[in-house]
Amino acid sequence: MPTPPTTHARAAKPPGAKAVSIFSRVREILEAARVGVTRTVNTTQVAANWLIGREIVEEEQRGQRRAGYGVKLLADLSTRLNAEFGRGYSVDNLEAFRQFYLNYPMLISETVYRKSAEPMVLPPEASSEATSRKSKGDKGWQPGALHSSLSWSHYRQLLGVSRPQARAFYEIEAIRNAWSVRELQRQTSSLLYDRLSKSKDKKGLMRLATHGQEVTQPLDAFKDPMVIEFLGLPESPKLVESRLEQALIDNLQTFLLELGKGFAFVSRQERITIDGDHFYVDLVFYHAVLKCYVLIDLKVGKLTHGDLGQIQFYVNYYDRERRTEGDNPTLGVILCPDKNDAVVKYTLGEQQERNIFASRYQLHLPTEQDLERELRRELRQLSMGSPDDAKPKRKAKPGA
Repeated sequence: MPTPPTTHARAAKPPGAKAVSIFSRVREILEAARVGVTRTVNTTQVAANWLIGREIVEEEQRGQRRAGYGVKLLADLSTRLNAEFGRGYSVDNLEAFRQFYLNYPMLISETVYRKSAEPMVLPPEASSEATSRKSKGDKGWQPGALHSSLSWSHYRQLLGVSRPQARAFYEIEAIRNAWSVRELQRQTSSLLYDRLSKSKDKKGLMRLATHGQEVTQPLDAFKDPMVIEFLGLPESPKLVESRLEQALIDNLQTFLLELGKGFAFVSRQERITIDGDHFYVDLVFYHAVLKCYVLIDLKVGKLTHGDLGQIQFYVNYYDRERRTEGDNPTLGVILCPDKNDAVVKYTLGEQQERNIFASRYQLHLPTEQDLERELRRELRQLSMGSPDDAKPKRKAKPGA
């Protein structure tokens, strides 16, 4: 009778699903730990830089009567810190720490940093305070307070924004959208706050500074102008729509960032066929917040009333043939390098700012002066094209 094989004589089992599964789980643990350590280190660095800035400001205030005291203080402090802790404490960096404290006086609550026995010892509560806010979904967090999602490089970029309301807006958006430092730099350079605030009243501006961008109606979703400098296209009268469209598709991820929250790409050159005639919508998106299709028509010349009629035709078709239960009315947007707001107003009538929009695009980053000029130009065009101005004036009767 053959002897049954013993269990220890079985061949070694090759790595299977269990091995792969445990590897994946352990890998996730280590990746999460790595991210957590990085975030803790970043938060600790931010808090340390703020505390250094506080010490500099308080020392300056004690010696403010002496001319040039602040300059000498930073130079001496830089020399000693670099000698003991290595590079990273130049006079420019120390000045940045100083400005950091002045611009963010409430970054760390007084109850936290006053627990420290020594003025230059970093209290551990500073890091845990920011981390706990992150874990609680940012409840209770306000712009100007420490947040673990923002590194020192983020705050250094924010220090370049001089207006407190604009700075608070970029803080909120950087945290909410998990912007990298590079993305934050682009949004501040493209003056996102100014472009969104053009159509806001005082209450709207305050909400931007305290709540960030909120999309509750179609007008909130669109910017004017749209900045697409990332395409690298020169401003030329020879630019054709097909090249512009292809450049946007090639840079779709950045274009979605510029469009803003809620946009999802659906298709390009979407064909519409009516009685054998074919028409093509340049770009089709779906907006997840507004729950509607967004049709974009690209133009390389000045906007005409015929262009507005075309996008209205596309919108009407989508509403009747493509819109499904649960979808809100379709929105249409014309992107063009130039437009006459009076033409838009008289062509669209009540449709303006309801479901048809016209936005300029810029192939370079604007300046604040550019935006001011655009705003003055819009106001001038609207006043010149107002119905009262369009009516011929009656001649006064003799003896009147």
